[in-house]
Parts: sequence; C-alpha cells; structure tokens
Amino acid sequence: MPAVNREHHKKGDFLVDYEEKVFEDVKAEPGQKALVTFHTVAFEGSIGLVNLLQATRLQRKGFDTSILLYGPGITLGVQRGFPRLGDEAFPGHLNFNNQLEKFMAEGGKVYACRFSTQALYGHGEAAFIEGIRMINPLDVLDCILLHKRDNAVIIDTWTV
Repeated sequence: MPAVNREHHKKGDFLVDYEEKVFEDVKAEPGQKALVTFHTVAFEGSIGLVNLLQATRLQRKGFDTSILLYGPGITLGVQRGFPRLGDEAFPGHLNFNNQLEKFMAEGGKVYACRFSTQALYGHGEAAFIEGIRMINPLDVLDCILLHKRDNAVIIDTWTV
C-alpha cells in the first residue's frame, strides 16, 4: 500500500482561496427592497440560520429588508433559553434569537403570523423576541404580494 507522506494541516492554514471574488459586489439602489420568508422549523437544518445571515447581508448592502415568519417559521422568533430565557444552554443555542436581534438592531423588520403562533404552536405574542411585529394571517400573502409589486429581491426559505 502506498505511503502518504504529507504534513497535517495546521491551525491557521488556508485550504481554499477565500480572497477571490468572481462577481461584482452588488449594492442596493435607492429604494430597493428585499424579503426573506421562513416556513421552516428552528434547529431542523441549516437553512433557517443561513438565510437569517443572508437577510442581514441584504440589509447591510442597503436593501430595505424584511423577514416574514409564518407556519413553522414562527419558531425562529420565539424567545429561548435554559434554565432562564436568554441563558445559552449550549454554544449556538441562541443563534436564531441573536441573529434576529442583530438584524432588527440594524434596521431590519421582522413579521410573525398570529395564526401560526396560536393555532399551530400554542404561543402568545409575549413569547416572541421584542421588536417582532405580529401580523394577521391574511397579511402573510399581502406582505409577499407587496414586495413582488415593488420588484423586491425575495428569498423563500422552506423545509419540506
């Protein structure tokens, strides 16, 4: 059997060329909007966290950015912690809370469906991170349609 005589990677090594950027760095034109929708369950895959990061990036690129939590997506917006709210039980436990709070602190808007909140998950409005705006279930579609009408960038986040 052939011997492999290579040094192990060391902390601080680069494995890829992270500096090469292929596409131009797009910035929003004045008045451009973005909407990131979430119909996914917190902690059931990486897509929820990845697209929260994308929403923050859109906001920082100058887009007037909104997040829409509906269906199981409302689970991203509820307050977490153990043993008390705000206590991080393990590293990453509060990723969703932290990302949403950062997004709102930088001017982003977050909406959550009242139907999903009560009828599907048995929560009340007080269960949500402060700053999240609760909306009527009939507003879910209108939020999306208004963003489409305004030619917004829309990223739909689904877990099936």
